[in-house]
Amino acid sequence: ESKKGKKRKRETDTKDPPLLVIEDGEPLDKKAKKWKNKTRVLVLCARGVTYRSRHLMNDIKTLLPHSRSDNKLDRKDDLSSLVELCEMKNCTKCIFFEMRKRKDLYMWISHLPNGPSAKFLVENVHTMNELKLTGNCLLGSRPLLSFDPSFTGSPHYSLLKELFIKIFSTPYYHPKSKPFIDHMFHFGLLDNHIWFRNYQIVDDGKTLTEIGPRFTLNLIKIFSGSFGGATLYQNPHYQTPNAYRRTIKLMMAQKQDK
Repeated sequence: ESKKGKKRKRETDTKDPPLLVIEDGEPLDKKAKKWKNKTRVLVLCARGVTYRSRHLMNDIKTLLPHSRSDNKLDRKDDLSSLVELCEMKNCTKCIFFEMRKRKDLYMWISHLPNGPSAKFLVENVHTMNELKLTGNCLLGSRPLLSFDPSFTGSPHYSLLKELFIKIFSTPYYHPKSKPFIDHMFHFGLLDNHIWFRNYQIVDDGKTLTEIGPRFTLNLIKIFSGSFGGATLYQNPHYQTPNAYRRTIKLMMAQKQDK
């Protein structure tokens, strides 16, 4: 009898533990096996960014379940240190914000470790809390990505489109993602600027309601490497913020003289 009891005990011990089930009803271990695209995006900023820029960065982190964060980078540090930081965090993509003169916000996007990367001036920033729009989406849900047809019209915009797809699209079966789509990221092109909008897809599937955040990207340069290297493209329409402010001052002075 004691032998039978031991046998039963062994049988119960060898049974598989119950599977953990997430909200979509699929076991976690099965989901982990299906999760093949291990893309992770490191989202961080340099010291000295304003509260609005920091809130924009936090909004982007919220929208990307496959993102990771880190401490602020010191302004004295070289951008090449970001490559090592991403390697330590097992991230293959990076979004980096830096600010100059407490008023000009710049954003880098990069594919690691060998590039390419692009640098933008960020304009017309409006965060989710600031806008108070009626749209809403579930945390961790996957987005549709929509691009202006003009993105396929030139090589540099085609390259940027691929970078945006790699960074902003949530990988299939990511453990922190939900298995459905209820919002859309739209990248529009107007006046040589890229306009980012985030919309909720309403139940009927025919209506869009804006959620936020919203911002405009003014392309400066595209580089062959990560955060540097040979210049693949330089925007001829780009005007530095200092030059723009100087032009405005001259125009105002001319008006006053008249």
